[in-house]
Amino acid sequence: MVRFSFCGLDLLALPEGAAFCAATRTLLVADLHLEKGSAYAKRGQMLPPYDSIETLRRIEALIAKTEARTLVCLGDSFHDRGGVARLEGEARAALVRMAGEVDWVWIVGNHDAEIVDPPAGRVLAEAMLGDAILRHEADPKDMRPEISGHYHPKYIMTLRGRRVSRPCFVAGRTKLILPSFGAFTGGMDAADPAILRAVGRDARALVPVAERLLDFPLAA
Repeated sequence: MVRFSFCGLDLLALPEGAAFCAATRTLLVADLHLEKGSAYAKRGQMLPPYDSIETLRRIEALIAKTEARTLVCLGDSFHDRGGVARLEGEARAALVRMAGEVDWVWIVGNHDAEIVDPPAGRVLAEAMLGDAILRHEADPKDMRPEISGHYHPKYIMTLRGRRVSRPCFVAGRTKLILPSFGAFTGGMDAADPAILRAVGRDARALVPVAERLLDFPLAA
């Protein structure tokens, strides 16, 4: 875990792709896309049906590691409108168990905009962490401090002739975008114009590595 400051909030960037506010014991994750494997299977593309339980196990490990009291999922927690109904067995039991231990908050995203009856937890359009708004997608017109997901940012570099990418946070003056946390989620180049428009020209990629936070400017 690496400490960094964002708009007056002292946060920890976790190498697993989550953020933690120790002052409020709040764990933030984005874009779980639970039941993505089963959604693809319905369309005939067979993927291993273990993405949901793997993602939830990783969350459970971070709750234990950080001793979080609140978990906020920043939208697109389910891959589609049927994801809640398809979640079953071990994965459903794990979610219910964890929601009994922490205040589990689902922020609504574009993939799960119709989520109304999750197995556990409470559904909100937005929430607050200190002075920062927690929402799914960054609003470039809103200059208040904001933490979001949606874009699945990855920092891409060429290292010894090989193209290498790592999930990253993208931070600007008032915007912070988390990487995607789901087991089956892909990523978008952190320097993509869509991300730069959302965050601003001062955007930088933050890549947690061991006990360091590598900082790369994106607008150059």
